[in-house]
Amino acid sequence: MVGRPAVLRSGSLAPLMEGPDSGEGEADEARKERGWGQWVKGQLSRAPSVSTSAAASCRPSDLRLLLGVMAAPLAPIHVCSTDPLPHLSVKDTPIETSSAQYILQQYTAASGGLKLLSSVRNAYAMGKVRMVATELEMATKIVRKRNASRDAESGSFVLWQMAPDMWYVELAAGGGKVRAGCNGKLVWRHTPWLGAHAAKGPVRPLRRALQGLDPLTTASMFANARCIGEKKVGGEDCFILKLCADPQTLRARSEGPAEVIRHVLFGYFSQRTGLLIHIEDSHLTRIQPSAGGDAAYWETSINSFIDEYRPVEGMMIAHSGHSVVTLFRFGEVAMSHTKTRMEEAWTIEEVAFNVPGLSVDCFIPPADIKRESIGEACELLPQGERGENTAAAGDHRADGNIMWRVEV
Repeated sequence: MVGRPAVLRSGSLAPLMEGPDSGEGEADEARKERGWGQWVKGQLSRAPSVSTSAAASCRPSDLRLLLGVMAAPLAPIHVCSTDPLPHLSVKDTPIETSSAQYILQQYTAASGGLKLLSSVRNAYAMGKVRMVATELEMATKIVRKRNASRDAESGSFVLWQMAPDMWYVELAAGGGKVRAGCNGKLVWRHTPWLGAHAAKGPVRPLRRALQGLDPLTTASMFANARCIGEKKVGGEDCFILKLCADPQTLRARSEGPAEVIRHVLFGYFSQRTGLLIHIEDSHLTRIQPSAGGDAAYWETSINSFIDEYRPVEGMMIAHSGHSVVTLFRFGEVAMSHTKTRMEEAWTIEEVAFNVPGLSVDCFIPPADIKRESIGEACELLPQGERGENTAAAGDHRADGNIMWRVEV
């Protein structure tokens, strides 16, 4: 039943308590006595810590780039999973729109059915990740990292969600950690280099939850999408739905010299199963130096392949996947550009729905949050550099023949 905790492969809920900081937490018995809600609130109030041995071995700028870009990216637009999905309409409706509505109906049915999906009040997922920066391309040469698999950072994450619009994620890898959350009114983020701060723009879902973990929010995200064609992905014939962030949302996400020009999301839905098996999104930011001169453009592209759908309490949940992220900078100087490629692989270890004891109090932002909002384009830059010369700011490090630029 959806109303009861899931009995998972381990046979009990106790292992679900393990998260990114399993070595730092309380004993399992103490956690069970306090309950799920108290445990989550303890996570939020606890100051992030870093393992000394792990921190000594990681590359600070590489890790900052990986965690800043891939740990907790947001979806393009605000959606609410409690809003009703549009009814399938053919009369006076463009074929691209009606086709998209039909595809989403098939998706919700394949995911477990609208009635079952709507009965989920909250959800929990725990997984493992491996992430690595693999390649740097410049106008004059391409530098690939040797032994990329050896240099990959391993980690884990926990994700909590509650309807409507509340979520909290914590991802730790390589001795660093990013936390982010939403209480339904404010999105916040904590990174080791900025501390806790509010995110710029409207409340938006966590992109990681769209990767096969939250079918209802995914369907709501594509509710106003258009069907633009078909394509074969990994041997599967897929329908393609396209969603674009509206100008008002883009303006709200822009900040100072950084202007978000577009953010487009593509969803590839299998014609055989009806499930979402690939997400492709790209957003372009224009950064104008305060001192004048040519603007720089940053394009961030994330391609995610979603695999291993298995039923959890009647709902089809993806249990693994792989993302390829590309950061492309161009525009400042003619015939000059940089492109950084990163990859992430993840597996979902445990999932539970309607967890007892979880309440809205578990999603209260940290007390030390900085209320001034920070846009996505500025999050990785040192605080003193964001306002003066965002386009030129960055953190560079040389590693043999490889130089990675931490700029997003």
